[in-house]
Amino acid sequence: MSTTANTAEELGTSPTATLHHHDNHPPDASRYVAQDTSTHPNPNEKADVGKHTNVLVVDWDGPDDPENPKNWSFRRKWAATAIISGFTFISPVSSAMVAPATGQLAAEFGIHSSAIIAFTTSIFVLAYAIGPLFLGPLSEIFGRSRVLQLANLWYLVWNLVCGFAQNESQLLGFRFLAGLGGSAPLAIGGGVLGDCWHPEERGKAIALYSLAPLLGPVIGPTAGAWIAQRSTWRWVFWSTSIVDAAIQVLGLFFLQETYAPLLLERKAKTIRLSMDVERTPHQEVRTIFDGKQDHSWSAIMTKSLVRPFTLFAQEPIIQLLGVYMAYLYGLLYLFLTTIPSIFEGIYEQPVGIAGLHYIALGVGLTGASQLNAGTMDKIYVHLKNKNGGVGKPEFRLPSMFLGTVLLPIGLLITGWTVEAHAPWIAPDIGIALVGAGVILNFQCIQTYIVDGFTLYAASALAAVAFLRSLAGCGFPLFAPAMYSALGYGKGDTVLAVVAIVIGCPAPWVFWRFGERIRNASRHAR
Repeated sequence: MSTTANTAEELGTSPTATLHHHDNHPPDASRYVAQDTSTHPNPNEKADVGKHTNVLVVDWDGPDDPENPKNWSFRRKWAATAIISGFTFISPVSSAMVAPATGQLAAEFGIHSSAIIAFTTSIFVLAYAIGPLFLGPLSEIFGRSRVLQLANLWYLVWNLVCGFAQNESQLLGFRFLAGLGGSAPLAIGGGVLGDCWHPEERGKAIALYSLAPLLGPVIGPTAGAWIAQRSTWRWVFWSTSIVDAAIQVLGLFFLQETYAPLLLERKAKTIRLSMDVERTPHQEVRTIFDGKQDHSWSAIMTKSLVRPFTLFAQEPIIQLLGVYMAYLYGLLYLFLTTIPSIFEGIYEQPVGIAGLHYIALGVGLTGASQLNAGTMDKIYVHLKNKNGGVGKPEFRLPSMFLGTVLLPIGLLITGWTVEAHAPWIAPDIGIALVGAGVILNFQCIQTYIVDGFTLYAASALAAVAFLRSLAGCGFPLFAPAMYSALGYGKGDTVLAVVAIVIGCPAPWVFWRFGERIRNASRHAR
């Protein structure tokens, strides 16, 4: 008798939902088991249990198992994607929405330093650097959905409290705490999409998810400018809290767990509870993701919290793309905090009208994102078919070639048209090109990392998010001094040169050598 059949008879229970048991007709447990891990060739920490004949290894019910999130219906997948994108949208809205109201804040709290005024906006993004280090790994222990929902509740509470701050210190502290919770979807969302979508389907979902954290900081200040002009800065926080509460309610109903190791562990737990202990006193039930490593809380937390830094230290892909994404995010927040000074200062427009120029950034982000969403998967499928039906993460990079060119062009147009006091539409064109360059690069990098580090997507994205959030916090702090010393023309020229040096080689390097780098990696697929 085969090992699998023998194990099924020894189990004495059916691992189905009804869990019936008949002594004379042992149930077929083979649909849940694989006694030899060679049937699961993924090298990422799978169980080495083939030599244990009394071990039941729980796996999916074949390639079409409907419980596998990758086999969910499109409606179910898009529901999860929409909720994740909603969480990812509202948090960055809060991060930048206060920017046009910083004048009111400075007057009420007596803040005179331009760096501190900018810091009231960027401290939220500083929390983005710290939160993912804990929340990303926690999602790989407790699951994506649970961590996302609790973190969003944390954000909701502290963002609401920001509206009641009575001094500068309270506001900075509350903003930082809100940012910790708000960082969860940025760290975990990519992991959810990697759990749900097959690579050839993933482009549109990642396009929507990647657009959210970039479009949020555009819509936020546009609305915040009018709130600041018509009401008070406190409603900047209260309004976003109301919207987030609505998204949270939807999440409770439509955001289901997607993390495969946790879902299989739940299935294994059901089998363990239904086992006949007297007949199988030594029976062991594992999932295909269980290894021999220590599964204690301390060991898991130590490994998980260290993993983002390990990935950054050991993976050239994370290093180069992480540094470039950090630069992109820093530029985005630099523009978010300097648009008011350009159009209120140089063009002498009222706060509300000056806030409308954020729409130019939004047009670039949204337009390029939608065009990329419509072509990314088609390009991937085309290149996959040309490669004999084998897909590669490098097939996500073609749009990045265009993005690395648009970004410095947009920077140069913006800086020198402002310097020349050209009509307001001219810098808006440059700002739109900057937005297009940022989103094209952002989406390609996000998708490439998710495709290349699927099982560790949350930790890989946490490593990248740490770098980009530090840049998002730091760039607005030096921007006033840079533009004061160099002017907008020379200042943006410096930024354009750096964008060329860091960004332009990246897609060429990974297109040519990416597969070789991944094959030498311990974490990439």
